[in-house]
Amino acid sequence: MNIYDDANLFAKALKNCPEVLQLREAGIKISSNETSKKMLEDFRKIQMDAYTEQMQKGEVSKATKDRFEKFGVLMGTNPDLSSYIMIEQKFSVMWDDVMKILNDAIGLDLTFKENN
Repeated sequence: MNIYDDANLFAKALKNCPEVLQLREAGIKISSNETSKKMLEDFRKIQMDAYTEQMQKGEVSKATKDRFEKFGVLMGTNPDLSSYIMIEQKFSVMWDDVMKILNDAIGLDLTFKENN
């Protein structure tokens, strides 16, 4: 078996794993509801703002932290969106684990360690 056959087997397994199936199902619920869809877009914008501030200034501003916190409370009122975010986080943990396995297999250590 060659690497491409293995990759196709992995893709098939990934397509049918519980984390992906749950994420796909939750995503369909979000995309079929305009309110939920807009809330997710707004959440992504706040996430991007926080990431940009962190990268540019080394920290997230109080204003962005406050927006993030207030939006978190608002998201709690939307069960589909709350569920989607939790499922997405679960998928992200699984995906990070898979990427670590693949990086370890090829000898790449992509973590940044401080020299002490």
